Amino acid sequence: MSVRRVRYIIFLKDVLILSLTSFGGPTAHLALFLDMMVEKRGYLTEQDLIELHALCQILPGPTSTQTITAIGFKIGGPGLAYLTLLIWALPAMTIMISLGIMVNMFEELNVSLEFLKYIQPIAVGIVAYSAYKISSSVVSTRTGFFLMIISTMAAYIFRTPWAFPIMLLIGGFVTAFKYKNQPVEEKTTIKINWSNFILWISVLVFAAVLGGVTQYLPIRLFENFYRNGSLIFGGGQVLVPLLYTEFVEFKEYLTSEQFLSGYGFVQALPGPVFSFSAYVGTLSMRDTDTLQQILGGLMAAAGVFLPGTFFIFFVSRFWEDLKKYRMIKASLEGINAVSSGMVIAAAFLLFEPIPPSTLNYILILGTMCLMFFTRIPTPFIILTGLITGIILN
Repeated sequence: MSVRRVRYIIFLKDVLILSLTSFGGPTAHLALFLDMMVEKRGYLTEQDLIELHALCQILPGPTSTQTITAIGFKIGGPGLAYLTLLIWALPAMTIMISLGIMVNMFEELNVSLEFLKYIQPIAVGIVAYSAYKISSSVVSTRTGFFLMIISTMAAYIFRTPWAFPIMLLIGGFVTAFKYKNQPVEEKTTIKINWSNFILWISVLVFAAVLGGVTQYLPIRLFENFYRNGSLIFGGGQVLVPLLYTEFVEFKEYLTSEQFLSGYGFVQALPGPVFSFSAYVGTLSMRDTDTLQQILGGLMAAAGVFLPGTFFIFFVSRFWEDLKKYRMIKASLEGINAVSSGMVIAAAFLLFEPIPPSTLNYILILGTMCLMFFTRIPTPFIILTGLITGIILN
């Protein structure tokens, strides 16, 4: 067995360990990647990892997934990168598909899901806290604050899937004109390999046409999630308002209770928050048999993860040259501000279906306070709510 192949196997084993132990979202994931990939293994330097993570933060798609996939790409090319993506996402994805099947089975058997009642307000508290953290870290100017407020109101009022990409584009366009505030850097000629961009748009068009012709729900789910995965800036929290609007309010594939329960559960899992898509895809197929439900979950997960992978493969080849352009840097201010507004709107949207009771208000505020003032890991908060629901049910 060659030295290179042994190194690849060791790397994939490290990815599996991370997929089973990485709690806490992109920021916590970065610390774990630094420990495992840089300090213990030396796959890349600390500076390389920080820059790679920064690049993934400004591209559409799941930041942590793109970062670890890009490390695989850097070490062993596309083949190793795709294996990295699979191993990183598979554990959480499997659990969320299983959860979707279980929730559907319980409802078919008329088994009460009352034990999940505390998970729903806790999930709202988590989203509200995420909204605060994201907005406070990326919005620091008057223009950004104005865009955040406007996008919050727009996302709350215009509850259609197509409103979100338009808002992101407008936000980036507005702040692009502030390019003079960015430092001037010496530019070089950008050489672009368009293959992965062509692959991204080809898959999008093919899935849309095939789904429209066949009307086969798993293919339409793939296209829906592929489109959403192509538009998300800022990670799993920003995915929530898009999925809620499209699959709960617009298409009514899930109830708000099912959606919130699943989102609460995914917070207690290691790995990517985007694995929540597998749960939504599974329950979207709830009127079919178990194999079809599994297929729905797999198609949804594949749809949401692939665009970010294609983007990082595409951009990483010329990023060093591209980021020297001031309009590109300036536009990120607006994109991040609009993303923050979308998460704030999500907190309000998810709050609406929660039954108005003193206990639910206490759970929402209590969750926010625990996350603000303590270091209790999110999974423990979720599991406490679940266990309490089971005991008191």
